[in-house]
Amino acid sequence: MTLQELFEVIGDNPAYVVFFFTIIPFTALLGGWFGKDEGHLTPWKQLYSVLIYLVSIPGIFAVTLNIYLFLFERRSIMDTDVYNQILPIVSMLLTFVIIRKNVNLDYVPGIGKLGALVTMIAATLAIMWFIDSTRIIVFSYVRFEKVILIFIGLLIAIRFGWHRIFGGGKKVEE
Repeated sequence: MTLQELFEVIGDNPAYVVFFFTIIPFTALLGGWFGKDEGHLTPWKQLYSVLIYLVSIPGIFAVTLNIYLFLFERRSIMDTDVYNQILPIVSMLLTFVIIRKNVNLDYVPGIGKLGALVTMIAATLAIMWFIDSTRIIVFSYVRFEKVILIFIGLLIAIRFGWHRIFGGGKKVEE
């Protein structure tokens, strides 16, 4: 099954996707009501962590997909799929807003890992966009494995530089 076929199946049966992306913000809202002013405590911050991961991974994928389709494929905005490209982003933003009202996101376990994932995806897209926009064609005898190692080295250098510039964030004690 290709990604296009998966998107077609989702487009043909949107009820499951709509349910998934509406139940997560609703669960965050219920967690905020029941755990009012207790979001930093153990059972609630684990719930928020699970909810954030459940909504962030598809949301980050949707953002990355949108950037790819609009920058590299030069796709029209009128061809945007609501269920695959807009709903995950809206659900992610809504979930973050709801959870942030009850708890400081620094207390939620694993939130730093999502930041690192977004940084790596942004760095990869920036490198790919730079290579695509400069139209550099290289005829070389460099093996593909070495090109991959150079690419991984660039990603590590970007991640290290990002960490040095903006710091690792503050650590929160329990």
